[in-house]
Amino acid sequence: MLNRYARGFFTRLFTPLARLLLKWGVTPDAVTIAGTVGVAGGALVFYPLGQLFWGTVFITLFVFSDVVDGIMARMKGHSGLWGSFLDSTLDRIADGALFAGVAIWFFTGGQNAAVAVAALACLVLGMLVSYARAKAESLGFTANVGLAERAERLVSVLVVTGLTGLGLPQGFLLAVLVLLAVASLVTVYQRVRTVRRQSLADRQAP
Repeated sequence: MLNRYARGFFTRLFTPLARLLLKWGVTPDAVTIAGTVGVAGGALVFYPLGQLFWGTVFITLFVFSDVVDGIMARMKGHSGLWGSFLDSTLDRIADGALFAGVAIWFFTGGQNAAVAVAALACLVLGMLVSYARAKAESLGFTANVGLAERAERLVSVLVVTGLTGLGLPQGFLLAVLVLLAVASLVTVYQRVRTVRRQSLADRQAP
């Protein structure tokens, strides 16, 4: 949902930067890799140290590489299967690092096992959401449905984690993580149901 409404705005916002990077000879793949390294590094260094606010600020600087690399690829006319594969694969690394970083802190210095477990649940279910879509598409089906797509998960966890670092009670972060986990589980169900319907329709087709 957020993807559909926000992508146009951020495309206009980052197009000048994408054009400048191309002028400097930077490739879309380089931006994709740098963004992943930045997000994963920030999540696995700042968060485990308890620096939730500054970790979020650092991560946010790199999150939008996912938009910039796509703009660059379209400008070069190189948007295709390789770029899509690389982007999707590295997105999983970034997402996993983000939730893992939160879990590590709250299992250790944060001393809140409930938040840590909820973060791990989001990590696992988020991967399952992505896998369900990828597997469906590899079999010729479509599964682009659901409540909890990547943009919603990222925005939610980053905003609330950053605010927690500024003193927001940890209960708010726990609530958001639990809601994200539930939404991810519902999304998996929606995608399985969607593919099941398509499969039955294919069987009945003449």
